[in-house]
Amino acid sequence: MFIAPFYNTPKLCVTTSWNPNATTIVNNTIIGTTPWGIFVDKNNTVYTASRQYGRIDSWFADGRITTRYISRSSSQPYSIFVSFNGDIYVSSISSSSYYIDKFTVNGINSILVGTTSRLCYSLFIDFNDILYCSINDDHQVVKKPLDSDSNIWTNVAGISGSSGSSSTMFNQPAGIFVDVNLDLYVADWNNDRIQLFHLGTSTGITVVGSTSSNTTISLNGPSGVVLDADKYLFIVDQLNHRIVGSGPNGFRCLVGCSGSGNAAYSMSSPRPMAFDSYGNIYVVDRDNDRIQKFIAMQDACCELFVHNARDHNMKSIFSIGINCYY
Repeated sequence: MFIAPFYNTPKLCVTTSWNPNATTIVNNTIIGTTPWGIFVDKNNTVYTASRQYGRIDSWFADGRITTRYISRSSSQPYSIFVSFNGDIYVSSISSSSYYIDKFTVNGINSILVGTTSRLCYSLFIDFNDILYCSINDDHQVVKKPLDSDSNIWTNVAGISGSSGSSSTMFNQPAGIFVDVNLDLYVADWNNDRIQLFHLGTSTGITVVGSTSSNTTISLNGPSGVVLDADKYLFIVDQLNHRIVGSGPNGFRCLVGCSGSGNAAYSMSSPRPMAFDSYGNIYVVDRDNDRIQKFIAMQDACCELFVHNARDHNMKSIFSIGINCYY
């Protein structure tokens, strides 16, 4: 049985491109300096984390804006993930301690969910309500059930406290993504690669990077990874200041392809990205203190199909047509 995700994995054309000039939807007057987290839900509500102001802002498609502050003082929020029922989960730092908090759908104050040994760089919730956390400085990914009151985290991949480049290790893992098969993708930041961990395994497969068994693309500090409906990968290549994507013809640079800068067509140390339901790309342009939106420019996708049937004499009848979706 197919389960529709509660985050956006848009169906994209092979020919889809994005306007190279982004629209700034939030700047430093609102989000403050060096923002971090972003999430876009199925209703195209955009959630952003302001480290400077210790708050989560929600930008609704109908123009409404809500702001919620982390309950404890001096908290700096980082990663955001919104669950199926609309609860907002956020990782944060406060006084050298590391927290995971939750805002309920209509709640104003945050509720403590758990603590971690170091900063949870990226959060993700799978279809079984399992919360994943990549702990960058401990070089591991851990998980725990959302319905558990325990603060016991189970190691998924990586060796706590030990960095390395083997198939069982990370060097500062960053963004994570869990697909519909519960396979885990990890942006292994300091190893310049994307690692795939099939469900139940702790040995990673390099699917993008110089050590991949297939020819892919060179990365420099990948900080985020997401998938589309066809399981093609889209990667925030942070230290190359760009977003790259895969497809049936391999990898290509999508936006930010001319290097670091603060123009509409460039970024500086981008962090996570997210799709909306239309395939538009939202990305945290960290060092430019802004959230950028790159608009998908493909209006329709058309695919050739061949239909094979039989007539009443059991002779094969072939028909050819085109399916288009928008």
